[in-house]
Amino acid sequence: MKTIISAALISLAAGSAAFAAVQPIPGSITYDNANVQLEKAPAGSTFFHTFSNGDGRDVREVYKVNADKSVTLVNRTVSNAS
Repeated sequence: MKTIISAALISLAAGSAAFAAVQPIPGSITYDNANVQLEKAPAGSTFFHTFSNGDGRDVREVYKVNADKSVTLVNRTVSNAS
């Protein structure tokens, strides 16, 4: 039973991730179709990028390194303070 529930949760998470892709915004590393390639980061690793948006809020993004050394934006949070 646990295996069935685990498989269902994994498949649900994978399906929802395809619909909830995070789009780059001004300040994002991959904004405006930037072709970013990392030389030494291992595939599958993640890193943070933090910047301030135009209204004084801090934006924190998480990127994942792909097998071809390109990066994918996977998450973004914006501070409530302005």
